[in-house]
Amino acid sequence: MLGTGTSHGVPMIGCECSTCRSIDPRDTRTRPSILIERSDLTGEPGPGEVTSILVDTSTDLRMQALTRRVRRVDAILFTHSHADHIFGLDEVRRFNAIQHGAIPAYADERTTRDLRRTFSYIFDPHTPQGGGIPQLSLTAIAGPFCLGGLEVVPVPVLHGKRPILGYRIGTFAYLTDCNHIPDASWPLLDGVQTLVLDALRHRPHPTHFNLAGALEAAARIGAERTYFTHICHDLPHAETCAQLPAGVELAYDGQVIEIGQTSALER
Repeated sequence: MLGTGTSHGVPMIGCECSTCRSIDPRDTRTRPSILIERSDLTGEPGPGEVTSILVDTSTDLRMQALTRRVRRVDAILFTHSHADHIFGLDEVRRFNAIQHGAIPAYADERTTRDLRRTFSYIFDPHTPQGGGIPQLSLTAIAGPFCLGGLEVVPVPVLHGKRPILGYRIGTFAYLTDCNHIPDASWPLLDGVQTLVLDALRHRPHPTHFNLAGALEAAARIGAERTYFTHICHDLPHAETCAQLPAGVELAYDGQVIEIGQTSALER
Protein backbone atom coordinates (compact mmCIF):
# COMPACT_ATOMS: atom_id res chain seq x y z
CA MET A 1 0.00 0.00 0.00
CA LEU A 2 1.89 3.07 -1.24
CA GLY A 3 -0.84 5.53 -0.27
CA THR A 4 -4.17 5.18 1.52
CA GLY A 5 -5.36 8.77 1.90
CA THR A 6 -7.75 11.11 0.14
CA SER A 7 -6.94 13.76 -2.44
CA HIS A 8 -6.06 16.09 0.47
CA GLY A 9 -3.85 13.54 2.20
CA VAL A 10 -3.59 13.20 5.98
CA PRO A 11 -2.55 15.33 7.77
CA MET A 12 -4.58 17.88 5.84
CA ILE A 13 -3.16 21.37 5.32
CA GLY A 14 -4.23 23.75 8.10
CA CYS A 15 -6.08 21.11 10.14
CA GLU A 16 -5.50 20.65 13.87
CA CYS A 17 -7.80 17.66 14.45
CA SER A 18 -6.55 14.77 16.55
CA THR A 19 -5.94 12.55 13.49
CA CYS A 20 -3.96 15.21 11.66
CA ARG A 21 -1.85 15.74 14.80
CA SER A 22 -1.56 12.01 15.55
CA ILE A 23 1.83 10.48 16.27
CA ASP A 24 0.59 7.08 15.07
CA PRO A 25 2.36 6.61 11.70
CA ARG A 26 -0.71 4.76 10.39
CA ASP A 27 -2.59 8.07 10.52
CA THR A 28 -0.21 9.62 7.98
CA ARG A 29 -1.83 8.93 4.60
CA THR A 30 -0.47 9.93 1.22
CA ARG A 31 -2.50 9.93 -1.97
CA PRO A 32 -3.90 6.54 -3.04
CA SER A 33 -1.80 4.01 -4.92
CA ILE A 34 -0.62 0.42 -4.63
CA LEU A 35 2.31 -1.61 -5.94
CA ILE A 36 1.75 -5.27 -6.81
CA GLU A 37 5.01 -7.23 -6.68
CA ARG A 38 5.37 -10.83 -7.80
CA SER A 39 7.46 -13.18 -5.69
CA ASP A 40 7.32 -16.13 -8.10
CA LEU A 41 9.86 -14.57 -10.47
CA THR A 42 13.50 -14.22 -9.48
CA GLY A 43 16.40 -12.37 -11.01
CA GLU A 44 16.17 -9.80 -13.78
CA PRO A 45 12.84 -9.97 -15.66
CA GLY A 46 13.02 -11.63 -19.04
CA PRO A 47 11.25 -10.35 -22.17
CA GLY A 48 7.55 -9.87 -21.43
CA GLU A 49 7.87 -10.72 -17.74
CA VAL A 50 6.14 -8.42 -15.28
CA THR A 51 7.34 -8.37 -11.68
CA SER A 52 6.01 -5.00 -10.48
CA ILE A 53 2.66 -3.38 -11.34
CA LEU A 54 1.89 0.16 -10.19
CA VAL A 55 -1.76 1.14 -9.84
CA ASP A 56 -2.06 4.92 -10.37
CA THR A 57 0.72 7.49 -10.36
CA SER A 58 -0.33 9.43 -7.29
CA THR A 59 0.65 13.00 -6.54
CA ASP A 60 3.05 11.62 -3.90
CA LEU A 61 4.71 9.00 -6.13
CA ARG A 62 8.26 10.31 -5.72
CA MET A 63 8.23 10.16 -1.92
CA GLN A 64 6.31 6.88 -1.93
CA ALA A 65 8.93 5.31 -4.17
CA LEU A 66 11.78 6.63 -2.04
CA THR A 67 10.18 5.65 1.26
CA ARG A 68 9.19 2.15 0.12
CA ARG A 69 12.36 1.60 -1.95
CA VAL A 70 10.50 1.02 -5.20
CA ARG A 71 13.15 0.22 -7.79
CA ARG A 72 11.14 -1.08 -10.71
CA VAL A 73 7.79 -0.53 -12.43
CA ASP A 74 7.02 -2.92 -15.28
CA ALA A 75 3.47 -1.73 -15.97
CA ILE A 76 0.98 0.89 -14.79
CA LEU A 77 -2.77 0.49 -14.38
CA PHE A 78 -4.84 3.66 -14.09
CA THR A 79 -8.19 3.65 -12.31
CA HIS A 80 -9.19 7.13 -13.55
CA SER A 81 -7.77 10.55 -14.28
CA HIS A 82 -8.43 12.64 -11.17
CA ALA A 83 -5.41 14.64 -10.04
CA ASP A 84 -4.55 12.57 -6.99
CA HIS A 85 -4.27 9.47 -9.19
CA ILE A 86 -2.23 10.80 -12.11
CA PHE A 87 -0.24 13.89 -11.13
CA GLY A 88 2.85 11.89 -10.20
CA LEU A 89 3.17 10.67 -13.78
CA ASP A 90 6.31 12.70 -14.46
CA GLU A 91 8.19 10.59 -11.88
CA VAL A 92 7.92 7.60 -14.24
CA ARG A 93 10.88 8.99 -16.20
CA ARG A 94 13.23 7.77 -13.46
CA PHE A 95 12.01 4.20 -13.93
CA ASN A 96 12.47 4.64 -17.69
CA ALA A 97 16.11 5.51 -17.05
CA ILE A 98 16.65 2.58 -14.69
CA GLN A 99 14.93 0.10 -17.01
CA HIS A 100 16.14 1.59 -20.32
CA GLY A 101 12.77 1.65 -21.99
CA ALA A 102 9.16 2.72 -22.13
CA ILE A 103 6.64 1.40 -19.61
CA PRO A 104 3.29 0.00 -20.78
CA ALA A 105 0.29 1.71 -19.20
CA TYR A 106 -3.39 0.78 -19.32
CA ALA A 107 -6.61 2.70 -18.69
CA ASP A 108 -10.15 3.04 -19.95
CA GLU A 109 -10.84 5.14 -23.05
CA ARG A 110 -11.78 8.31 -21.16
CA THR A 111 -8.72 8.16 -18.95
CA THR A 112 -6.39 7.65 -21.92
CA ARG A 113 -7.87 10.76 -23.55
CA ASP A 114 -7.46 12.74 -20.33
CA LEU A 115 -3.86 11.61 -19.93
CA ARG A 116 -3.00 12.57 -23.50
CA ARG A 117 -4.54 16.00 -22.96
CA THR A 118 -3.20 16.70 -19.45
CA PHE A 119 0.30 15.45 -20.28
CA SER A 120 0.32 16.44 -23.94
CA TYR A 121 4.09 17.01 -23.90
CA ILE A 122 4.63 13.29 -23.22
CA PHE A 123 2.61 12.14 -26.21
CA ASP A 124 3.46 14.95 -28.66
CA PRO A 125 5.83 13.46 -31.28
CA HIS A 126 7.44 16.90 -31.66
CA THR A 127 8.57 17.01 -28.01
CA PRO A 128 12.35 16.50 -27.83
CA GLN A 129 12.97 13.10 -26.31
CA GLY A 130 15.39 12.47 -23.47
CA GLY A 131 15.65 11.87 -19.76
CA GLY A 132 13.23 14.69 -18.96
CA ILE A 133 10.22 13.11 -20.68
CA PRO A 134 8.42 10.02 -19.34
CA GLN A 135 8.17 7.21 -21.85
CA LEU A 136 4.85 5.39 -21.83
CA SER A 137 3.12 2.97 -24.14
CA LEU A 138 -0.51 3.82 -23.38
CA THR A 139 -3.28 1.37 -24.25
CA ALA A 140 -7.04 1.76 -23.85
CA ILE A 141 -8.65 -1.35 -22.38
CA ALA A 142 -12.22 -2.56 -22.59
CA GLY A 143 -12.04 -5.99 -20.97
CA PRO A 144 -9.71 -8.58 -19.41
CA PHE A 145 -6.19 -8.77 -20.80
CA CYS A 146 -2.94 -10.60 -20.20
CA LEU A 147 -0.05 -8.77 -18.58
CA GLY A 148 3.15 -10.77 -18.39
CA GLY A 149 1.24 -14.01 -17.92
CA LEU A 150 -1.22 -12.56 -15.40
CA GLU A 151 -4.88 -12.06 -16.18
CA VAL A 152 -5.94 -8.51 -15.33
CA VAL A 153 -9.71 -8.09 -15.03
CA PRO A 154 -11.02 -4.50 -15.12
CA VAL A 155 -13.94 -4.07 -12.72
CA PRO A 156 -16.22 -1.15 -13.70
CA VAL A 157 -17.43 0.87 -10.71
CA LEU A 158 -19.02 4.29 -10.28
CA HIS A 159 -17.22 7.27 -8.78
CA GLY A 160 -20.29 9.43 -8.33
CA LYS A 161 -21.74 9.48 -11.86
CA ARG A 162 -18.43 8.75 -13.56
CA PRO A 163 -17.62 5.18 -14.59
CA ILE A 164 -14.06 4.27 -13.57
CA LEU A 165 -12.12 1.03 -13.15
CA GLY A 166 -11.12 -1.17 -10.29
CA TYR A 167 -8.91 -4.16 -11.00
CA ARG A 168 -8.83 -7.83 -10.14
CA ILE A 169 -5.77 -10.07 -10.42
CA GLY A 170 -6.39 -13.63 -9.29
CA THR A 171 -8.09 -13.58 -5.89
CA PHE A 172 -7.15 -9.94 -5.21
CA ALA A 173 -9.31 -6.90 -6.06
CA TYR A 174 -8.61 -3.18 -5.72
CA LEU A 175 -11.63 -0.86 -5.80
CA THR A 176 -10.75 2.70 -4.88
CA ASP A 177 -12.75 5.91 -5.45
CA CYS A 178 -16.16 4.33 -5.76
CA ASN A 179 -19.58 4.67 -4.21
CA HIS A 180 -21.48 2.10 -6.27
CA ILE A 181 -20.78 -1.29 -7.81
CA PRO A 182 -22.99 -1.89 -10.87
CA ASP A 183 -24.95 -5.13 -11.14
CA ALA A 184 -22.78 -6.37 -14.01
CA SER A 185 -19.61 -6.01 -11.93
CA TRP A 186 -20.62 -8.17 -8.96
CA PRO A 187 -19.93 -11.47 -10.79
CA LEU A 188 -16.40 -10.20 -11.54
CA LEU A 189 -15.78 -10.18 -7.78
CA ASP A 190 -16.89 -13.74 -7.10
CA GLY A 191 -14.18 -15.63 -5.27
CA VAL A 192 -12.15 -12.60 -4.25
CA GLN A 193 -10.22 -13.45 -1.08
CA THR A 194 -8.36 -10.17 -0.50
CA LEU A 195 -10.21 -6.91 -1.11
CA VAL A 196 -9.05 -3.29 -0.95
CA LEU A 197 -12.08 -0.99 -0.99
CA ASP A 198 -12.85 2.73 -0.76
CA ALA A 199 -14.13 3.91 2.65
CA LEU A 200 -13.82 7.66 3.00
CA ARG A 201 -15.47 8.60 6.31
CA HIS A 202 -18.56 8.07 8.49
CA ARG A 203 -20.76 10.68 6.81
CA PRO A 204 -22.26 9.97 3.37
CA HIS A 205 -20.39 11.33 0.36
CA PRO A 206 -21.62 11.75 -3.24
CA THR A 207 -18.66 9.97 -4.89
CA HIS A 208 -17.17 7.63 -2.26
CA PHE A 209 -18.43 4.83 -0.04
CA ASN A 210 -18.73 5.95 3.53
CA LEU A 211 -17.75 3.45 6.20
CA ALA A 212 -21.24 1.95 6.48
CA GLY A 213 -21.57 1.59 2.71
CA ALA A 214 -18.12 0.04 2.43
CA LEU A 215 -18.96 -2.48 5.14
CA GLU A 216 -22.16 -3.43 3.31
CA ALA A 217 -20.33 -3.89 0.00
CA ALA A 218 -17.52 -5.84 1.69
CA ALA A 219 -20.03 -8.18 3.33
CA ARG A 220 -21.65 -8.89 -0.04
CA ILE A 221 -18.29 -9.60 -1.71
CA GLY A 222 -17.36 -11.86 1.19
CA ALA A 223 -13.58 -11.69 0.97
CA GLU A 224 -11.56 -13.36 3.72
CA ARG A 225 -9.71 -10.09 4.30
CA THR A 226 -10.86 -6.55 3.52
CA TYR A 227 -8.76 -3.40 3.77
CA PHE A 228 -10.29 0.05 3.48
CA THR A 229 -8.44 2.80 1.63
CA HIS A 230 -8.91 6.41 0.43
CA ILE A 231 -9.42 7.36 4.07
CA CYS A 232 -9.83 10.93 5.29
CA HIS A 233 -8.92 12.37 8.69
CA ASP A 234 -12.36 11.55 10.08
CA LEU A 235 -11.25 7.94 10.67
CA PRO A 236 -8.36 7.58 13.15
CA HIS A 237 -6.64 4.27 12.52
CA ALA A 238 -6.57 2.55 15.92
CA GLU A 239 -9.96 3.77 17.11
CA THR A 240 -11.71 2.86 13.84
CA CYS A 241 -10.10 -0.57 13.50
CA ALA A 242 -11.21 -1.44 17.04
CA GLN A 243 -14.83 -1.03 15.92
CA LEU A 244 -14.61 -3.04 12.68
CA PRO A 245 -15.70 -6.67 12.31
CA ALA A 246 -13.21 -9.52 12.14
CA GLY A 247 -11.37 -9.66 8.84
CA VAL A 248 -11.86 -5.95 8.12
CA GLU A 249 -9.39 -3.15 8.86
CA LEU A 250 -8.16 0.21 7.65
CA ALA A 251 -5.15 -0.07 5.37
CA TYR A 252 -2.15 2.15 6.05
CA ASP A 253 0.75 3.52 4.04
CA GLY A 254 3.57 1.02 3.74
CA GLN A 255 1.43 -1.97 4.66
CA VAL A 256 2.49 -5.17 2.88
CA ILE A 257 -0.32 -7.60 2.15
CA GLU A 258 0.43 -11.15 0.99
CA ILE A 259 -2.22 -12.07 -1.56
CA GLY A 260 -1.15 -15.60 -2.39
CA GLN A 261 -0.86 -17.25 -5.75
CA THR A 262 -2.54 -15.27 -8.52
CA SER A 263 -4.13 -16.94 -11.49
CA ALA A 264 -1.93 -17.05 -14.57
CA LEU A 265 -2.70 -17.48 -18.24
CA GLU A 266 -0.67 -19.69 -20.55
CA ARG A 267 2.52 -17.85 -21.51
